[in-house]
Amino acid sequence: EIANANSRQNIRKLIKDGLVIKKPVAVHSRSRVRKNDEARRKGRHTGHGKRKGTKDARTSQKDLWIKRMRVLRRLLKRYREAKKIDRHLYHELYLKAKGNVFKNKRVLMEYIHKRKAERARTKMLQDQAEARRTRVKEARKRREERQEIKKKEMREATLKEEEVAKK
Repeated sequence: EIANANSRQNIRKLIKDGLVIKKPVAVHSRSRVRKNDEARRKGRHTGHGKRKGTKDARTSQKDLWIKRMRVLRRLLKRYREAKKIDRHLYHELYLKAKGNVFKNKRVLMEYIHKRKAERARTKMLQDQAEARRTRVKEARKRREERQEIKKKEMREATLKEEEVAKK
């Protein structure tokens, strides 16, 4: 009966009777793919042997540069807003970051801490020098006053002696 079915009408009838059925679609599971992707997220299957493209094709140098610049500039903005650095230091560091002076965020932070410590040290030394100068000035002033008083006393003493000598 199936062999004699040579028209659409006959095929429809066979389908209705259940003699001809649609074959189920073959299963194409993605479970292995999902499992592999999960492993790749953990860093598996990404060694030298699994790589096909060049280093630059996998992540371009420009993208790395952009990412780094964004990180450094974000840090500088946050530090400026938090008043950890003033606008002059911010500008200087911004240009240094653009000029490829800082390799990463850690290096930039270390540089900032070093500069701040250096600035604090110079300020402390200046304050100490200023204090020393004022102390010396005051001591000189006191010494001069003492010398003036001694001179005055000496003059008075000589005057008294002369008066005594006259009498």
